[in-house]
Amino acid sequence: MSLLRWFAAPLAPLYGAVVKARNRAFEEHPERIARVAVPVVSVGNLSTGGTGKTPVTLALAEALAGQGWPNVILSRGYRGKREMDPMDVGPDSHPREAGDEPVLMARRLGPGRVIVGRKRHAAALRAVSLVPTPRVLLLDDGFQHRALHRDLDLLLLDGVRSWGNGRMLPLGDLREPMASAARASALVVTRGSRADRASILDWWERHGSGGPVFWVDFAIGALRCLATGERRSLPSEFGSLLAFCALGHPEAFYADLLVAGLSWVETRSFPDHHPISPRELERLQDAARSVGAEGLVCTEKDAVKLGQAHLQRLTMPLWVAEQSVLGLEPLLEFVHERLEKTFGSR
Repeated sequence: MSLLRWFAAPLAPLYGAVVKARNRAFEEHPERIARVAVPVVSVGNLSTGGTGKTPVTLALAEALAGQGWPNVILSRGYRGKREMDPMDVGPDSHPREAGDEPVLMARRLGPGRVIVGRKRHAAALRAVSLVPTPRVLLLDDGFQHRALHRDLDLLLLDGVRSWGNGRMLPLGDLREPMASAARASALVVTRGSRADRASILDWWERHGSGGPVFWVDFAIGALRCLATGERRSLPSEFGSLLAFCALGHPEAFYADLLVAGLSWVETRSFPDHHPISPRELERLQDAARSVGAEGLVCTEKDAVKLGQAHLQRLTMPLWVAEQSVLGLEPLLEFVHERLEKTFGSR
């Protein structure tokens, strides 16, 4: 146990009691759960970050739009400091205002596809006021945000880390008890090829809703040079690299690089959502040279926070790892069928 968690340990019972009381309030007073005029699909998890919600949400958004379900993603916009809330996020929005993940999604999807708001119901009302109105809303990181009704609740679980030590915050990584998995419509296991499937299926049988289980993987298929835009598909030669990121669980990114056949000689990790400064980028380059690395590599989520001031400090290649979701088809078919069955005639 880390020193910080050791000091925070006395707060664990209080945190657990607050979470249980909040869940009980929604169960006893369903009228507190607001609805909107279009279906809502939530993508979330029981634990703190690192399960891959953003790439899964993005992949679903792109695939559903291609199947005739125009959609808008609703996000909290974590750490975004904005004057207007809710806020439409476009490709040119600044991560300081909207948050890094919403800007990443907006750059992939284009304008009119991402809305951030501290209150998800307000963001949802903003979304359904758009012209044309989307046919479905995707609630990013929405499992705990129960004030907005959802028609499908997709619960993500990292197949490598699973449920950690099984304890709730601050002693562990769980945001709420495992029994809350019974609310989920389906379980989506990320990094599924490396998962202990028997253990996870047993866990789902004991704690889950009885809904289907889907297994997906993440793959880094290409690297893009931040300065020039050059894109190289893998496998390709990049030389030795220093890998860095600001993620909830950076080890997953470093492992994904190795699985993709990319060699790194050193890693540097920052707190989740940390805005890397130009000076910190200079220090990363100094560290890379000291260990003989020929370049840097980071995630797309980190790259959206690097602006012109960072580019001016670059003295070696900085590659951005482009990640895709593999094995999404069965999950997409499940979501599509549920939407068509319940809302297809609208």
